[in-house]
Amino acid sequence: MGLTISVLDQSPMYPGETAAEAFAHTVLLAQKSEELGFRRFWVSEHHDSDHVAGSSPEVLISYLLAKTRTIRVGSGGVMLQHYSPYKVAENFNVLAALAPGRVDLGIGRSPGGLPRSTQALQRGVQEDGSLTDKIVELRKFVHNTLEEDHPLAGLRAAPLPETAPELYVLGASAGSAEIAAGLGLPYVFSLFINGEESAALEAIRVYRSTFDYSLGREPEILVALSVIVADTEAEAAELAGALKLVKIHLASGLTLTLGTREQAEEFGRQAGEPYTIEEQEPFITKGTKETVREQLLRLQQASGVDEIIVTSNIQPFAKRIRSFELLSEALAEVPAEA
Repeated sequence: MGLTISVLDQSPMYPGETAAEAFAHTVLLAQKSEELGFRRFWVSEHHDSDHVAGSSPEVLISYLLAKTRTIRVGSGGVMLQHYSPYKVAENFNVLAALAPGRVDLGIGRSPGGLPRSTQALQRGVQEDGSLTDKIVELRKFVHNTLEEDHPLAGLRAAPLPETAPELYVLGASAGSAEIAAGLGLPYVFSLFINGEESAALEAIRVYRSTFDYSLGREPEILVALSVIVADTEAEAAELAGALKLVKIHLASGLTLTLGTREQAEEFGRQAGEPYTIEEQEPFITKGTKETVREQLLRLQQASGVDEIIVTSNIQPFAKRIRSFELLSEALAEVPAEA
């Protein structure tokens, strides 16, 4: 069984770079991904950040669709907790009408920022439904299947494209796997966020064992992970640097992954409740083509997935491009029986 590659790009802004330069790199990486034959290219949603530029995936997706020809483009993901499902459906139906058969709509569970940006995004929101309820309503709007007794019966999220955007549930826990399975939707486990392969395998097991087949779909699982491929093991280790996986545990029970310890401390300050911070070694698949190929095939064998979504926020940008080129070469060299 072959292993399909897709890409998640967070439009990272490195020291001395502007947002314009970060977005230019995202465009170039999307075009390179298409050239290399990757299946899909997703962009993320982060707010009030000095480190990543992408705060509006819908807008960026529209631009990327215009700058590419065949690759699927989507969100990894839209933080639906902040928004009206109806408006998200309208946005992505417009995209799907502009680029039929090329639009993915990934839904994330995290806030995508610190408490202050969450307050700003949700200011004036009168209803606060659960994420599951919002995904259910979003799917109804995307597919124009509101029930006749629905309070908004007859409402359409126009335009209604010939091919609706594909919905995916993103997460990093067994809880998110249960949500996706219960809704009969594809699921993406974010291993680069969770950092524990055992948690990924457990979430995948839960997803498969609890999947609702009543809507006529089969389980579809993708794993998103950080990958760095270089010409030597030493170079790969150097590119990975001293990265840490930083998690904040709030007294209320919420656990989130942040980019730096400083961000975690600021999150705790803005949250206004007791917290602890945990630093872990990140789960990064790194090394030469041979090493990375072996690690990815082992993960595939353990998980049963046939598509990975790769993020590789390394600098300089030329090294990031080179990493994806080497990754493509590595998997192209897999024997047919592997």
